[in-house]
Amino acid sequence: MTHTDSLKETPASEAGARPGLTLAAVAVVQFMVSLDLSVVNVGLPQIRTDLGFSEVGLTWVIHAYALTFGGLLLLGGKIADLFGRKRMVLIGLTVFGIASLLGGFSTEPGHLVAARAGQGIGAAALAPAALALLTATFPSGRERVKAFGVWSAVNAAGAAFGVLIGGLLTEYAGWEWVMFVNVPMVIVAVTLAWRGIVADGPRTQRGRPDVLGAILATAGMTLLVFGVVRTDRYPWTSSTTLLTLAAAVVLLVAFLFVEKSTSRDPLIRLSLFRNRSVAGANLFVLLLGGAMASAFFFISLYLQRVLGSSPAKSGVEFLPFAFGVVLGSVLAIKLGGTLAPRMVLTIGGLLTGVGFAYFSLFTADGSFAVDVLGPSLIASIGIGLCLAPMASLGTSGVEEHEAGSASALLNSSRQIGAALGLAALGTVANARTGDSGTMEALTDGYALGMLIGAVIVAVGVLIALAVLPRTSPDTEAGGHH
Repeated sequence: MTHTDSLKETPASEAGARPGLTLAAVAVVQFMVSLDLSVVNVGLPQIRTDLGFSEVGLTWVIHAYALTFGGLLLLGGKIADLFGRKRMVLIGLTVFGIASLLGGFSTEPGHLVAARAGQGIGAAALAPAALALLTATFPSGRERVKAFGVWSAVNAAGAAFGVLIGGLLTEYAGWEWVMFVNVPMVIVAVTLAWRGIVADGPRTQRGRPDVLGAILATAGMTLLVFGVVRTDRYPWTSSTTLLTLAAAVVLLVAFLFVEKSTSRDPLIRLSLFRNRSVAGANLFVLLLGGAMASAFFFISLYLQRVLGSSPAKSGVEFLPFAFGVVLGSVLAIKLGGTLAPRMVLTIGGLLTGVGFAYFSLFTADGSFAVDVLGPSLIASIGIGLCLAPMASLGTSGVEEHEAGSASALLNSSRQIGAALGLAALGTVANARTGDSGTMEALTDGYALGMLIGAVIVAVGVLIALAVLPRTSPDTEAGGHH
């Protein structure tokens, strides 16, 4: 049997293994992975107090997860192809669960940051394997649209409801439980994955994974974010910042060189970016990911530090945002039958940008009803509209043997965008706030961060209009899947 023949049989074999259960398993895994991008946000003020984080150092609780997750996703996708997707899902869940348990017992900043990095490593093994399973189980047609719609809704719900869950746990059980809560979720996910995902053998014999490329990419992105974060102490023109950023650029250029010339199986074939759907979707998700991560961070701090909401109340105040994202995801499935994904993405991006710009109007003596509720609904519906077409476009027109790489690339772009966006916007907001610490100064910083986030999303919409194809990806991809 040839490699191509085995790939053609994959969807059928997995479809025979109860696609409904496979979808359920993938949904639980994605919910948990997405949840951990936001579940700690509401607990950040308490974490800062209990463990002694600095204001800027606190962002590394987010960065450590996003960077290891984003930087290692491509390697995770390749290893899943080599050793089997079910096996990688189970290994990833185990690593994720252990890191979560250890994180809850942290007694100093370094312990928690290390545990968050461990969670990112586990998530990097989980996410591409899960999305590749979804792509193979639902290769085309209306069922694929619905499956990706469910995936995107769960993905969005995890991030949005994470804030509510984090708030309730922080107030009534302690911030440690934003880590401990993952342990029972891992047990449920392992049970579902064990029963719902068919055991699979190796999907490719194309070569060994490119470990050097993964190391270069992760190290380069970490240095890049580290350089941006430290601009509060070392100005952009200082030798320290310039040397750090230059080292990051060297590592990332080396990564591109390795990907082009390696004798191993590259993490990402660079010619994949000639596919306009793949290129456009990744550029858009990179920018949207940066704006979204920053928005969750600023809104959470505004609610607690300026409006004085408790962690639990802040979580409840995020509920309209959560429901809006789910509503937008459902609307995306409905609109997907009549509009091209490019147009659904554009509408969603415009709504998101308007919502973020609306957020930038909040005031030091504001209220939830006036300053948060309206922009929450507008931005969240926009985000929900973006997610399903983003996932569909990012894997559209791609050959079957590269579907896993395309899926991992899309996830990677989102996480790296989140890390870079939060680093840059967090630093800008902190610079605007300065040392005064007044409510007005804090609000000015958060408002500036939200306004820049709106501009970033607007740039993403322009890129989507310029780069993405006008036709439906299902039409283009039909022959490939």
